[in-house]
Amino acid sequence: MRGHIGSPSRRLCAKTVGTSFATCALALVLAFSLCLPLSRNAFADVRKADVVLGQTVDARGLSVAQCPSIDAEYALVMDENGTVYFERNAESPTQIASITKIMTAVVALDAVDAGETSLDAPVFVSEAAAAVGESSAGLQAGDVMDLETALKALLVPSGNDAAVAIAEAVGGGVEPFVERMNAKAAELGCTDTVYENPHGLDYDQYAGDLHSTAADVATVVRHAMKNDLFRSIVAGGSTDIAVTRGGAETTIHLESTDGFLDVYEHAIGVKTGFTALAGPSFAGAADNGDRELYAIVIHSSSEAQRFEDAKTLCEWVYGHLVSYPLANSPETTMYEGMEVPVVAKVAHEGWIDKTVNATLSDPSASIDIFDLNGNVSQTTSFEKLDGDVRAGDKVGTITFKQRNEEIATLDLVACEDLDAPDFFEGVGIWWDRLFRGFSGQPQSAQSVTLNETPLVIDKTAE
Repeated sequence: MRGHIGSPSRRLCAKTVGTSFATCALALVLAFSLCLPLSRNAFADVRKADVVLGQTVDARGLSVAQCPSIDAEYALVMDENGTVYFERNAESPTQIASITKIMTAVVALDAVDAGETSLDAPVFVSEAAAAVGESSAGLQAGDVMDLETALKALLVPSGNDAAVAIAEAVGGGVEPFVERMNAKAAELGCTDTVYENPHGLDYDQYAGDLHSTAADVATVVRHAMKNDLFRSIVAGGSTDIAVTRGGAETTIHLESTDGFLDVYEHAIGVKTGFTALAGPSFAGAADNGDRELYAIVIHSSSEAQRFEDAKTLCEWVYGHLVSYPLANSPETTMYEGMEVPVVAKVAHEGWIDKTVNATLSDPSASIDIFDLNGNVSQTTSFEKLDGDVRAGDKVGTITFKQRNEEIATLDLVACEDLDAPDFFEGVGIWWDRLFRGFSGQPQSAQSVTLNETPLVIDKTAE
């Protein structure tokens, strides 16, 4: 008998087929997903090839918890002294989009410093400048403003129109201005940077070899942040400017593209960028009151994530910077009316058994170190003491290193007075040493270092 749709045999068959189909479909989906590249969010990770203070994560044996987890394909964070804490593909060339405008501002400000122009010099908006398109300050052909205002239109809303207007006003045209941008990059030590326009567009009529690296961008940012006007503009957020339009003053509202200022309490700028080739990118600066950092993230996963990446890098550095006291001794003494650590006992060669207590020239000295860079070691050298010693005299030197790099050197100073032996004491010591020589006993005290170098404890490694 033929089964019909409602019969038990047909229902059983349908159930079996349905289950098999669902299972197969699930398997196919899983297999297909494994063949696809990981999503951009999957790049929020730690890679063995990421570099921490010059060594890869793999070489340092760092755990995932000890490293910053970010989306960006290219990244770097350095401080104002040029110390680079973290790198990811930082030397690899890539498009940087409107981050280019940092150099546009640098070249314009250099021209001001050189006396070629001034901040109140007029900037005229040409037809070409007004027609660039994409990110815009809302300028129109015929608008006139001073250079300082034009720099705000350049940096706050990332105005491509302002970029061309500045290039034409300061450089006498886009091409000669771009030549100056490339010359400045070379002067700053950029190793793989090519500018081809003052705004960073990289497609259609602007397609070409324009590129930079995260390392070079950091170099440019570090230089730019030495200029007070640049700092004030990039840290100021949205603002209004006045331009002369058709003979009358017109106010234009500039909406900042810098969301870093909104998501991070220590943020102080600097510049966003986005094109299809560069991806969501950002060159940011932060200052927690103790240290200024520059975080470069290029080709992150979203416009919002680029700011989170920059924040993650900065917080990671701040979280691993620790204050390390240099004097760590179990013994103390009084010196200049205060209790100080005795970091060494320095032998006086005039005596057989006498030493001088010594402390650091600055007993309370400490230094900020990056805990992931390893433990601190010390080396002590002692002065030859054979005359009278007075409290405060230099009696040696102590040098501190972290991973074989010198981080501090301080003098050892005597905490007490010690007179050299007089004539009669010297005669007695001479005879004593003579007999000690026959018996193999030491003929003078030995200098010893009491100072300790506590292990650098990284809490996140636990």
